[in-house]
Amino acid sequence: MEMLLKCDANYTALTPITFLKRASAFYADRTSIIYEGTRFTWNQTYERCCRLASSLRRLSVSKNHVVSVLAPNVPALYEMHFAVPMAGAILNTINTRLDVKNIALILRHSEAKIFFVDYQYIQEAKDALRLLVAESFPIPLVVVIDDIDTPTGARLGNLEYEQLIHDGDANFTPVEVDDEWDSIALNYTSGTTSAPKGVVYSHRGAFLSTLSLVMGWEMGNAPVYLWTLPMFHCNGWTFTWGIAARGGTNICMRNTTASDIFRNINLHRVTHMCCAPIVFRIILEADNGDRRRVAWPVNVLTGGAPPPAALLEKMEALGFHITHAYGLTEATGPALVCEWQEKWNVLPADQQANLKARQGISILTLADVDVKNLKTMESVPHDGRTTGEIVLRGSSLMKGYFKDPEATAAAFKNGWFLTGDIGVIYPDGYLEIKDRSKDVIISGGENISSVEVETVLYRHPQVAEAAVVAMPHPRWGESPCAFVVLHGGGGSGRVSEAEMIAFCRKNLSHYMVPKKVVFMAELPKANGKVQKFMLREQAKYLEVSEKRRVSNLGNKSGNRRSDYGDQHVIAMSRL
Repeated sequence: MEMLLKCDANYTALTPITFLKRASAFYADRTSIIYEGTRFTWNQTYERCCRLASSLRRLSVSKNHVVSVLAPNVPALYEMHFAVPMAGAILNTINTRLDVKNIALILRHSEAKIFFVDYQYIQEAKDALRLLVAESFPIPLVVVIDDIDTPTGARLGNLEYEQLIHDGDANFTPVEVDDEWDSIALNYTSGTTSAPKGVVYSHRGAFLSTLSLVMGWEMGNAPVYLWTLPMFHCNGWTFTWGIAARGGTNICMRNTTASDIFRNINLHRVTHMCCAPIVFRIILEADNGDRRRVAWPVNVLTGGAPPPAALLEKMEALGFHITHAYGLTEATGPALVCEWQEKWNVLPADQQANLKARQGISILTLADVDVKNLKTMESVPHDGRTTGEIVLRGSSLMKGYFKDPEATAAAFKNGWFLTGDIGVIYPDGYLEIKDRSKDVIISGGENISSVEVETVLYRHPQVAEAAVVAMPHPRWGESPCAFVVLHGGGGSGRVSEAEMIAFCRKNLSHYMVPKKVVFMAELPKANGKVQKFMLREQAKYLEVSEKRRVSNLGNKSGNRRSDYGDQHVIAMSRL
C-alpha cells in the first residue's frame, strides 16, 4: 500500500500542453512559426502563450469556460491551442466556411465567454452576433486578430489580440491540469444534414492522438510543416500540438492556393503537410507559373474523403509521398493510418496506389478497431469483401457530445463507437471504406459502393472530381447517378455523358454503372468533403424532370404509355 501511495503521488495528468513547455526548454532557439515576414522561436511562442493565458485569466476566463475563435491558419490560431487550455479553458475553433446562422448557433450552444475573430471574418462575426442580440442571448467579449504588423482592432472599438499578448504576464504559470479527462477542446460537426453537434475532447485523448500520429507517420525531429489543413478541423488533426512535440516549424498560410503551396514548399523546404483530397486537385491543376519542381519528398497525410488510387498515383509522380488516414471529429482526428510495408515497394505504381487508398490499421493508442455486423455485433470475415460498420474504442475517442446525452448514448453500442462508415477487412488486417452507411446505393437488392464507382470515374483522364449518389429508379429502386467535374472545370464539351457511361461499363459490373452523368463546374463541399445530401436532392429532381420530359414527348407523339413504361424506356436508354 505504501508503494501504491508513492506512485499515486507521482501522478501527472497527460496533456499536450507539456509539449510546448518541453519545446521551449530544448528547442528554445529553433524556429517555431513562419508566417510571411513574421518568425518566432519556440521560446518566444511559449512566452506569447503564457502572456495570452494570463490575459484570459484577467478577463475572468476560468475552468470549463469556452473560448471560441473564427480565423484562418495564422499564428494566433496556433498559439490559442496552447494558451486557452493553459488558462484552464476549452478551445472552440469554428469552421470559417460556415454561414452566420451556424456560427451564431455554435456561439449560443457553447456559451462562449470570449470570441476571437480574425479581421478577414469581421463581417460574418458581426452578423452572427446580431442574431444572438435579436434572441436576447448574451454575447461574448470580442477580440480582433490582426496581422501582427498592422493592428486595426482598436479602431474597431474592440480588444485586439496583440494587445492582450503585450499586456500579459510572461512569467504566468499555466493552470495545472488536475484530471486528464478534463475537456481541452470543443469541435462542432459540419451540421450539413442536421444541427452541428459539439464534440468534446479530453486532455488525455488529445495527448494520445498526438503521440499516435507523430509516431505512426514516423515524423522525425524538426519537421517543417505546411498548414494546408485547416486548424479548425479536429484541431489540425492534432498536429497543432504535434509539431511542438517534435520541435518542428509551422509554416502558416492564410489562403490555400497553388501559388502559396508551391512557394512555401520551396522557400522553406517543407517536409510534411496534411490535407483533404480536394487540395490534390489544387496542386495538380496549378498553372505553369505557379507550379514549381519539388526536389525532395514531401510527406502528405490525407483523409477526410477516400482518395481514389488514380489521384494518389498522380500526386506521387510530382514528388509527394502520400500516407492515407481515416478518422472523424468524434475520434479526435485520424483513427486509422495506412502504414506502408516495405514488401510493397516492388509492386507496380498502380498496385501501390491501390494499397495506399485503403484506410489501414488503427493508430497506436486506439484500443481496438473492427468491422461488425451491427445486428449481431459479430466481426465480419477478413476477406476484403464482406461489409459491415467500422467501429472503434479507446481513450482517444471523444468524451461525448456537448449537452447531448441522448446523441452520445446512441453513438455507442456495447462499448464500441459506431462510425457510420461501411467497410471491409482484408486478410492482412487492413481496413477499407466502401461507403458511408447513408451513401450505399441499393439497386435491385444489390449494394453498390459509391466509392467504388467514383474510383473508376477518377481513372478517366479528363475527370478532376467525381461523386456518385443514389437516384430513384422505377424498377430497381435506386440506381447510381454520377456528378463529374472535368479538368479545367465547366461542362462536358470534351467528353459526353454517353462516353463516360461507356467508360464505366468497361470497368464495372453493369448493375454498378451510373445511369446518369451530370457535369458540374464544382461539387458542393464543406471541410473538403462533398456534400452528397445536396447531390441526392438534385438527383431526385433530375429523375423526375427526365420522367416528365419523356412522358410529355410520348403524349405529343400520340403514344399512350403507362408511367411505368415511360420510366422503363428512360432506364434502358441510359444503360
